[in-house]
Amino acid sequence: MGREFWDERYGESELTYGSEPNDFLRDMAPRIPPGPVLGLGEGQGRNAVHLATLGHAVTAVDQSSVGLARAQELAASRGVTLTTVVADLAEFELETTAWSGIISIFCHLPSALRRTLYPRCAAALAPGGVLILEAYTPSQLEYGTGGPKELDLLSTLAEMGSLLPGLELEIGQELVREIREGSHHHGLGAVVQVVARKPSESTSRP
Repeated sequence: MGREFWDERYGESELTYGSEPNDFLRDMAPRIPPGPVLGLGEGQGRNAVHLATLGHAVTAVDQSSVGLARAQELAASRGVTLTTVVADLAEFELETTAWSGIISIFCHLPSALRRTLYPRCAAALAPGGVLILEAYTPSQLEYGTGGPKELDLLSTLAEMGSLLPGLELEIGQELVREIREGSHHHGLGAVVQVVARKPSESTSRP
């Protein structure tokens, strides 16, 4: 699913996944300490905009310029601002210890890219920073209520736990839950949910 696919989907008249944030992110967002937040594969920006309304300086990254243009429109309608970056996540520079939070909500990536990106995310979190992730698992193929059809784009808890070196897992679970996000995530879905925190400097020292 390349840039042209997402440009076409995000160009539809209705917001693809709605205007409201993912409910797991909404519930977990208070765990993110004050500071800048990075949104991976942010599309039309519903999650980034929500975090901006909470006072975070949010940078939303996506390969689709069409999606990010819609994100800017949504942000303006809510009276907040976003920094948007059109980029391939394989090439995007995350920097080091830069972010209070990194979110990855239904950002489904090839396994080869997951193996390089998420360890970089762990390094990019500031001490005390939090990564929040929700993605479909391989069991989602049995439900057909959203998400990729290719097995390689689906994640498991065991995999995600192995890709976040140095982070403490506060929540790690696989479950089936009701998801109602626009017209493309609608019904029971099999997901993995992760909240992982980088130890603060005071707790990471011997």
